[in-house]
Amino acid sequence: QLHVAESGGGLVLPGGSLTLSCQASGSIYNLYTVAWFRQAPGKDREGVLCIDRYSDVVNYIDSVKGRFDVFRDNAKATVDLEMNRMNTEDTGIYYCAAAAGRYCPRRSSVSAFDSWGQGTQVTVAS
Repeated sequence: QLHVAESGGGLVLPGGSLTLSCQASGSIYNLYTVAWFRQAPGKDREGVLCIDRYSDVVNYIDSVKGRFDVFRDNAKATVDLEMNRMNTEDTGIYYCAAAAGRYCPRRSSVSAFDSWGQGTQVTVAS
């Protein structure tokens, strides 16, 4: 089974940028689909972006379109979430998740992913 771990969280000013990294280990990483989820205080966990083994990307949240992007480096076994023009609504715990499926789910689905990291806190505040 694939293991994943997030890094790169922190405090960022509104309008600023932050990049999170998901490091994978334990299996053939380039066969996995990887997604970033986030959970704001008092809200359900929601999918943000997903990238499949072919590097095709699915965006689950309209509000991040044009601001967030996801990249994978199979040689390093990493998937990075690049976040730009951030606002306070982007605050939450961000999770990396992996699944052995070929393609990203068309809709956000926590149950579609079976390997999860511990999460990293992202806070957007002045």
